[in-house]
Amino acid sequence: MLGDVLLIEDKHREAAKKIKKKLLAGDGPKRVVAISGESGSGKSELSHCLGRALKDAGIRAKVLHSDNYYHVPPRDRNRWRQAHGPESIGLDEYNWAAIEKTIEDFKNNRKSEMPCIDLVTDQVDTLITDFSGIDLLVLDGLYAINTRGVDLRVFIDLTFHETKKAQLLRGKEKVDDWRMTVLEQEHRVVSSLREKADLIVNKSYEIEAAKG
Repeated sequence: MLGDVLLIEDKHREAAKKIKKKLLAGDGPKRVVAISGESGSGKSELSHCLGRALKDAGIRAKVLHSDNYYHVPPRDRNRWRQAHGPESIGLDEYNWAAIEKTIEDFKNNRKSEMPCIDLVTDQVDTLITDFSGIDLLVLDGLYAINTRGVDLRVFIDLTFHETKKAQLLRGKEKVDDWRMTVLEQEHRVVSSLREKADLIVNKSYEIEAAKG
């Protein structure tokens, strides 16, 4: 997302190194890693650090934010949600077909047109990326690990109650009663995806293998 604020700390760099080690131990071309977690949990920071760590290892990784793929653009989303009720907040808000088309373009070394949200203007721009020569795709977002065609799924196990400071510092949305309703509903949906994870980032930001 254009205009996003990253609050990178040592914990993000260290977690990224451990995920990189896991990825380097695997094999196969054109792999996809997905990172999910609640608002303020550090998805964007971890994805950025992972991309940089992979670059240092000679692997070209592209970071893609699945939160760019909402059906309803940012400037209209709250109004749409309020009209349809809190239960409308969740997986069906994503344009999954568009996300999967981008992954297909990546795996087939094609050029791809992708949405990119400008957080300053709330405008949805179009980004054109050439995936030829890109080795790995890092997909982050609230519901990213629900995506088909993913090789490694990472879940950040922090709730919105535990990430209040990061939410306030990033200041992406005004915190009011409606915002808290949105966060509570997102919490329910994101938590339901935990069982899909291969790796868990725990509350201390240590990496754990998910228990089957």
